[in-house]
Amino acid sequence: MFLQAMRFKATSAVSCLAALLCLPIMFAASTVLAQTSLSDVHITPRNGPLTLASAYAPGGLASGALIRMRTELVMVPVTITDDFNRPVIGLDQDNFQLFENKKVQAIKAFSSEDAPVSVGFIVDTSGSMSYKLEQARDAVVQFCETANPQDEFFMITFADQPVLKTDFTNRTEEIENDLLNTMSHGRTSLLDAVYMGVRKMRSARYARKALVIISDGGDNHSRYTEHDVRKAVRESDVMVYAVGIYEHYFGSQEELLGPELLRSVAELTGGKAFTLSNVNDMPAVTRAIGSQLRHQYMLAYEPQSHAVDGKWHKVSVKLRLPRKLNHLFLHVDARPGYYAGGE
Repeated sequence: MFLQAMRFKATSAVSCLAALLCLPIMFAASTVLAQTSLSDVHITPRNGPLTLASAYAPGGLASGALIRMRTELVMVPVTITDDFNRPVIGLDQDNFQLFENKKVQAIKAFSSEDAPVSVGFIVDTSGSMSYKLEQARDAVVQFCETANPQDEFFMITFADQPVLKTDFTNRTEEIENDLLNTMSHGRTSLLDAVYMGVRKMRSARYARKALVIISDGGDNHSRYTEHDVRKAVRESDVMVYAVGIYEHYFGSQEELLGPELLRSVAELTGGKAFTLSNVNDMPAVTRAIGSQLRHQYMLAYEPQSHAVDGKWHKVSVKLRLPRKLNHLFLHVDARPGYYAGGE
């Protein structure tokens, strides 16, 4: 079950809801849904038969992999959100069902801990972003404010070609300063930038990896094709979140196809794409993305078939909620599959 790209409309209601975007929803012991702030989140998940603590550590079980068969376990990160795009927390292992190729899989380990993440910002600095760069900078700052102190970041900016502007660092001020000194110019090599970001993630320290794309149009100056990029992200362990800012009209065919391009790439990874028509909504959306990464669930299972065949194995996740909560409409986002045997 996947969440389709969520569309944000430029209405007066958006600004009223902006403050709600980063607030998580928590299932209390009484199974009542309640609102809380980030500083008030307290989760005590059920203990699974295995622990995932070592999986998140550098060199651990899942080192270099978000969803891949390692030591006969497949690890699946899952994000649950409500209609206001707020993360739903407090669920336990019994609330999830896992399927591989439509066959039910027993969950061997479960975690909802806030583990460190390797994050790559992919920021459009083409000529059309000239009056949007200030909001793009603020969007990056808002995301960083939700970060775990152990998180690491890099930043790629792209115009006529992608450039690694900031190498891996855990000092968010480096990212902010480098973006502050960036000027808009040229065309849009979006696909090349995403491809570079996926390759850069091969040297990431942590198992959990995410790219955050900020752009205002489709691609018009890349060497890599959409097929190349889709293949690269599908074979990687990187979740892609995209924030697209589009005018009320499209000046070219590439701009017209931009929203669908970002949506299709993000959904391949279990991430999300957000389509905005108001540039001022960017910071609230990136803050919401950061909050969602902070409140992911990690499920692990041992495939019934142990073949290391290099083939694509389809994975899906479903929720099992108490009957009294079945009326709630929650969105489940998880990576749709993995290649057995790794890259």
